[in-house]
Amino acid sequence: MFKSINMKSISWMLLLALIVSCATVPLTGRRQLNLIPATELNNLSFQQYSDFLQNHKLSKNAQQTQLVKNVGKNIQKAVEVYFKQKDLTHHLRGYKWEFNLVEDKLVNAFCMPGGKVVIYTGILPLTKDEAGLATVMGHEIAHAIANHGNERMSQGLVASFGSVALDQAMKKKSAETRAIFNAAYGVGATVGVMLPFSRLHESEADRLGLIFMAMAGYDPHNAVNFWKRMAAKKGGGAPPEFLSTHPSDQTRINKIQKAMPEAMRYYKK
Repeated sequence: MFKSINMKSISWMLLLALIVSCATVPLTGRRQLNLIPATELNNLSFQQYSDFLQNHKLSKNAQQTQLVKNVGKNIQKAVEVYFKQKDLTHHLRGYKWEFNLVEDKLVNAFCMPGGKVVIYTGILPLTKDEAGLATVMGHEIAHAIANHGNERMSQGLVASFGSVALDQAMKKKSAETRAIFNAAYGVGATVGVMLPFSRLHESEADRLGLIFMAMAGYDPHNAVNFWKRMAAKKGGGAPPEFLSTHPSDQTRINKIQKAMPEAMRYYKK
């Protein structure tokens, strides 16, 4: 509905008011700035994901690679069941799930729109086991499912392009547009200053991630231990790339523990 909006003729504040009144997070109902149609965002995502994999080395560790794919598929099934239960399956239309392990010592992971997931080998020592990996994948997939990246990218596009019509920015897919996409989704480590997830985004992703991992058969209590390890990693020096957009502190852990009863209602061993 937004492709016909010309930002030259509509004030920025009016545009924001219109968008915020129309767009909501599909699982929580929270109003959000969501400028980019899902089809266009998915197309850009698939292109960027392909480019990323061409420029990064996939892990040759068959056991770890299979673990990533298995956990990813388990979380995928949980997400699909959850959306079906909430009568929101249409929000997953166009998803082409993919899970890859990249050989890189950076502590990082991300999920692009359309279910495109990357795990860095550098985060595996902190995930430690299958449940720890499920914590990370559930959290990252939750960010994508809740359209947090779309929200951040929309903010970045508005700030960067100003009076230029947004649909033209997306059609041209300029280097700047791609850079904003990468920053919004935490792709790579040299994309410039990342657009930070807000505390609200983090709380939503933590809560939904707990539910997804629980539905996939992983005890959500393992998430507390993972975030404690991440907090310790952060306290030992420069924070890993994963924490540049994912603050890890006692407040977060407290909120996760508070959300645990809800998540446990979905847990089946």
